Amino acid sequence: MPDDLFSDLGDERRREAAPLPSRLRPKTLDEVIGQEHVTGPGGLLRSMAEGRLRSSIFYGPPGTGKTTVAEILASAAHMAYVPLSAVATGIADVRKVADQAKSRWGLEGRGTVVFLDEIHRFSKSQQDVLLPFVEDGTFILLGATTENPWVSLNNALISRCLLVEFHALDSEAVERVLARAWDRRRAWWRDGTLEDEVLSQIAKRVGGDARMALTVLERLTVLADGRQTAHLTTAMLDQVWKDFAYYYDAHGDKHYDLASAFIKSIRGSDPDAALYWMGRMLKGGEDPRFIVRRVLIHAAEDVGLADPQALLVAHAASWALETVGLPEARIPIAEAVIYLAMAPKSNSVVEALAALDQALDRWPNAPVPDSIRDRHYNPRLKEPYRYPHSAPDHFLPDPHLPSDLEGLELYRPSTQGEEASLKPRLDEWRRRRREDKR
Repeated sequence: MPDDLFSDLGDERRREAAPLPSRLRPKTLDEVIGQEHVTGPGGLLRSMAEGRLRSSIFYGPPGTGKTTVAEILASAAHMAYVPLSAVATGIADVRKVADQAKSRWGLEGRGTVVFLDEIHRFSKSQQDVLLPFVEDGTFILLGATTENPWVSLNNALISRCLLVEFHALDSEAVERVLARAWDRRRAWWRDGTLEDEVLSQIAKRVGGDARMALTVLERLTVLADGRQTAHLTTAMLDQVWKDFAYYYDAHGDKHYDLASAFIKSIRGSDPDAALYWMGRMLKGGEDPRFIVRRVLIHAAEDVGLADPQALLVAHAASWALETVGLPEARIPIAEAVIYLAMAPKSNSVVEALAALDQALDRWPNAPVPDSIRDRHYNPRLKEPYRYPHSAPDHFLPDPHLPSDLEGLELYRPSTQGEEASLKPRLDEWRRRRREDKR
């Protein structure tokens, strides 16, 4: 009995030492905020809580309640709950948990919920180890990921699990989470006060992450403990926020979302937005070489021949980064971003390549016409080659494609920027080739 008392005391002290998001974790689905599409009446999670629990993959942004819901479902199903992190778990750990789950069925007559956080960090072979245990009901698997499960998880695992999407919380939902925490402040802090805008400002800054919002609130109270008055202000929030402002997962979906926003802002000719997303990525610790690679690609893909200088400007930014590094290279990178955003746009090169792929599929082995074959190894070719530089305007209407492909037009100039001047020239050359053939 004394051992139990000491154990209970230790658990209580551990809970008191836990971060605020853990201490205030909801205990029922009714307390979960922002996921009403699955926790409300008729929602998938509500149905599982009231009926049979199934192996599932929870996917969505951080701080949206995936871990919380897993604990709630395990409790509602009266099952043992085993939390694991894919970062620190190996195949041997999974098999050990599976053996314990089998024993639990025999000794206690109840099942086990295995919550595997960051399941996308399991390799394909590690994911395969889970399959037989999910298949035969050894344990219920609840996996959580911030990435697209169709990309990061095995199809075999997905086919055995329900997919449940958790939505990013809007600022109103985050503010409700904060308001509830503040109403209960005597249980985790003391009876302090705050300026009217503090909670709403936190909610607007955390990007839908309720866990981060509660952590910021807790950090504010710690800062207030070192002062004479227990009053939280927006000035204190500005001070604390410096540690949180540029949180960035360089390997998760946020990385791809910001990169997508960056390149689409350039394509959309919005230099202000393009600079903002560039700044977000750099401040968050993104590899600057990734950014300049995207700039190089965009210069050819979306500006193209409408402004041939764009590729040179992009290359110069890449060269500057390798030569002087950050922070100085931030200036030429920004110059390239502004230049590309302001440049006329054309994707004619990309469209020409798409047309080329179709032509190659249709005519993969068309012969080279005699007139343009190499004469060094075959001097007896009858069809002569005519030298364009000896003709007026350095142009001859001679064909350069096999007879079956004559008239093939892969490149279609746009009417944007410098490319607009290419179209009349190309139209004239194509016209003369058609007429010469007739």
